[in-house]
Amino acid sequence: MKIFRYVRVSLESIRAHKLRAALTMLGIIIGVAAVLTTVGMGSGAAASITERIESSGTNLLTISASGSSTLTMQDAATLADPAVIPEINALAAQYSSNASVTRGDTEESYQVTGATANYLGISNGAMAAGAYLTEEQEEKNESVAVLGWTVADDLFSGLDPVGETIRIENNLFTVIGVLEEVGSGFSSDETVYVPLGTAQTRLFNASHYRGSYNLSSIIVQVVSGDELDTAEGEIERVLRLRHGLAAEDGNDFRIMNQADMLEMASDISGTLSALLGSIGAVSLVVGGIGIMNIMLVSVTERTREIGLRKAVGAHNNDILLQFLIEALVLCALGGLIGVGISYGAAYFLGNVGFMPFQIIIQPWAVGLALVVSTGSGFIFGLYPALRATRLDPIDALRYE
Repeated sequence: MKIFRYVRVSLESIRAHKLRAALTMLGIIIGVAAVLTTVGMGSGAAASITERIESSGTNLLTISASGSSTLTMQDAATLADPAVIPEINALAAQYSSNASVTRGDTEESYQVTGATANYLGISNGAMAAGAYLTEEQEEKNESVAVLGWTVADDLFSGLDPVGETIRIENNLFTVIGVLEEVGSGFSSDETVYVPLGTAQTRLFNASHYRGSYNLSSIIVQVVSGDELDTAEGEIERVLRLRHGLAAEDGNDFRIMNQADMLEMASDISGTLSALLGSIGAVSLVVGGIGIMNIMLVSVTERTREIGLRKAVGAHNNDILLQFLIEALVLCALGGLIGVGISYGAAYFLGNVGFMPFQIIIQPWAVGLALVVSTGSGFIFGLYPALRATRLDPIDALRYE
């Protein structure tokens, strides 16, 4: 068949001009590899975040202040009363702010979170070394700290930090534990935890609202996942009542359940994938333009060949098909090489330690990338092929 013959001719032409073919395919290769890798990063991040959120429990609600800090210790105390909302099993209060953390000559900025002693259990966290905050340390506002995994690695470079001293905003703290690594970019890895009262009174001088110290958030553990909607509705009712909000007023707080967090994580990863993928798509367009340029050069170089073929009876469709297939073959090969590179990049970045999660190359993305790259061969190869068909055989035979 003609098509297979033209494919063979195209491959022979590529072999005869290896460097030119490689440079021509480079844009397609980079574009396909970039699109697949970035989309894979988004898929991997979403999967990792989903796994982490689901592992923390499906019966958690997070209440956070909207705008100015309107959540207070008294809000937390009211919600913790079983007589107020029976569906709540337990809750943990937090107050967070960024702060300078120093050990020796190393100084970094991290989120420092004042937390109640029950936060670790409610959030299903685990210790890698040492111990977590105790109720006694919380009551006495002691200067003790639990480090997230990344913080410990940054400040102590693999050494055991338990028992060592660090400075938080020029206040000395004793490290009593290190949390297990969460990964996937979760902020707890880059957080320093101290007793709630210590953060409010000694580190950040938290302001008062309605006569009670402010809170950044309240983590609520509901009795069961089935009671989640009921508990959320009751929390909203109680807080609106406590904050004196009128019926027409919006909430001055936000309640998020695990489904909300999963949706937010999916939206963020989808947006990032689309943004980064569009950058790779630009490379595909540039690669397609490169294909068109090199095919125009090829038409010029083979003008006499085209004239000779027409002189011996070749039809315009034969000439069109020959050059179009050559462009398609170049783009298809570039796409396949790009797919191979994306799998290699995914393995390397995910296993050598550059990424906190595995990059997942989606089969649908591979198929779409190959279709788009091959399609770009048709789009950008059509004009040079048409130009070849319009050559006059007599003029072409005179061409030197």
